[in-house]
Amino acid sequence: MRVDLFDFELPEDRIALRPAEPRDAARLLVIPRSGALQDRGVRDLPEFLRPGDALVVNDTRVIPARLSGSRAREQTVARIEVTLHKREGEDRWRAFARPAKKLRIGDRIRFGEASESAACLLGALDAEVLEKDEGEILLGFAFTGAALDEAVERHGQMPLPPYIASKRGQDARDARDYQTLFADKKGAVAAPTASLHFTPALIGAIEARGVKIHRVTLHVGAGTFLPVKAEDTVDHRMHAEFGIVSPEIAASLNETRARGGRVAAAGTTSLRILESATGADGATRAFSGDTSIFITPGYRFRAVDILLTNFHLPRSTLFMLAAAFCGLEPLKAAYAHAIAQRYRFYSYGDACLLARNDGGAP
Repeated sequence: MRVDLFDFELPEDRIALRPAEPRDAARLLVIPRSGALQDRGVRDLPEFLRPGDALVVNDTRVIPARLSGSRAREQTVARIEVTLHKREGEDRWRAFARPAKKLRIGDRIRFGEASESAACLLGALDAEVLEKDEGEILLGFAFTGAALDEAVERHGQMPLPPYIASKRGQDARDARDYQTLFADKKGAVAAPTASLHFTPALIGAIEARGVKIHRVTLHVGAGTFLPVKAEDTVDHRMHAEFGIVSPEIAASLNETRARGGRVAAAGTTSLRILESATGADGATRAFSGDTSIFITPGYRFRAVDILLTNFHLPRSTLFMLAAAFCGLEPLKAAYAHAIAQRYRFYSYGDACLLARNDGGAP
């Protein structure tokens, strides 16, 4: 499909720079399979779930994946910023580099500076550029395993999306605000933002409704923020992300569907890992590995009936996924309504609840 079909204009003042306080005070636009749009609140989510349904959330935890350092070569020094996006081994990460034009294979980058007060191993973090492909590089670090994790925690910053970071400075609040209540397994470099809306009170109300909450893992990569530069979706390359669906969760979701219950996904990341783990027969199976699934209109959904998601960037793969789920024209109409009604957009913004266009109406 033509990528320009997924474009729309968003006023700058609709981009949320802070989350709602409390988190479940955010607004919720309900986009049903038929009928009128409903302006509700995230706290109303339990009303749209039924006893026996399942809600699937992503338990990935965001790491401070943005690193600033310097590259020394002969008599020249260049400041380099990288955003880690996918771990490739105990001592290796793929990353987006800026400015990439100042790097070549074999260059060494030092992140942080050694000092007498710093622990010997963690005073500085060195890496070598092993591969380079346009703005993406493969880094080989001087540390491995837990030592590398600790060094990244020490020197890195929370990787706020560019549409937030370009408008204000990062502060201590973001270390809390950009993690979900379910955050557990370290590895994401972007938050699964639909789950940023959850509070203990909302979780309690959902469980009291008779809905079981299940956890899966998809380590969200920084590629989620990359614009689709191709003119047609068939020419776009998705970056792979690592995910896990346990045998127990797969079995429970299959039982939910067998009983007539519905599966609701909190966020596009939960949906993508579930669709990756579900076969053409509709059965969800245990999954552990990379997925680069790219969902656009025409895709036949197998695993998910309801999608809770934030409002996404134009021409983004996430907007394309949402359009595939509920239909492009209904989604465009809903976004136009949201803009007119001053909903807040993107990672720290409001949410919408989508019904699958071939069933599963909330």
